[in-house]
Amino acid sequence: MTSGDVISLMFDTHCHLNFKRFKDNIKDVVDRAIKAGVTGIIVPGTDIHTSKVSVELSNQYEGVYSAVGIHPHHVFSVIPNLFRDLNKKMLKPVQHDKNLDVKELEKLLIHPKVVAVGEVGLDKFQYTNTKYQTYQINTEFIEAQKQLLVEQIKLALKYDKSLIIHNREAKSDLLPLLEKNWDKKLKGKTVFHCCEPDLELLEFAQKYDIFIGVDGDITYGIEKAEFIKKVPLEMLVVETDSPYLLPEPLRKKKEYPNEPKNIPLVIEAISTLRKCSFEKVERIVSVNALQLFQLPEYKGSHDSKHNTSLIGFHIPSKNTT
Repeated sequence: MTSGDVISLMFDTHCHLNFKRFKDNIKDVVDRAIKAGVTGIIVPGTDIHTSKVSVELSNQYEGVYSAVGIHPHHVFSVIPNLFRDLNKKMLKPVQHDKNLDVKELEKLLIHPKVVAVGEVGLDKFQYTNTKYQTYQINTEFIEAQKQLLVEQIKLALKYDKSLIIHNREAKSDLLPLLEKNWDKKLKGKTVFHCCEPDLELLEFAQKYDIFIGVDGDITYGIEKAEFIKKVPLEMLVVETDSPYLLPEPLRKKKEYPNEPKNIPLVIEAISTLRKCSFEKVERIVSVNALQLFQLPEYKGSHDSKHNTSLIGFHIPSKNTT
């Protein structure tokens, strides 16, 4: 990769364009991102449906890439026994589609613009806004999440995909599981999405060459901001987690939802915290994103950090179907 033939443009490595919030204005959101210089977007799935939507979006927009996976909170959809036990306790049972199975992901993983399995992981947070009305964080629930995660790690290895790891308040279970199921093929191809500010997570990431995902919460979260000061730039990738985690100053103005166009605010925050130039951070995190998702390089000139003459990455013809 040489400075003469690669342009450094911004990349949102985690954005949920596949969520209902963006259903009616996806084209406008993508156009605004391009105008801001954000010409690469990874759209992770959280269940089978959103994974399919992610693949569809990658077909429609050149700079949009897909990740497919089942979020740990949706483990009820793929572990029938756990699901049936939950349904007995619910006032309004959720309909279970027998086709919602990890095997469904395999049909999506062969698509040429699916670059990762994700977002997958472990989650011990108690959500209040959820269709699983009476679920509990218990041993059975966490063990089911572990089972689901292991199966999805196997898929990433089988299909040579990158891995997007979701971890929320589950470090003590996640790290031993990753260590036990680690494969050298995941080195440099795994990311801790929206990484919690935890030095043990950082040390683990350094040991296994895992990237650290940085979001808009570093603009208002003191603990997150201090954590990012300790992470080498070569380990960072930037993400919006849209429609969530709106960065400042937009957060104070309540300019929701968050969008990929706001990636420059995340990069600017990193450059301020690290006392280095915007251009340096932009260049490094862009190269990191390319490595993480095994994407080809941008071709062109370095005339402007917000040059949008080239939109998105090109999939080599040998990978197309």
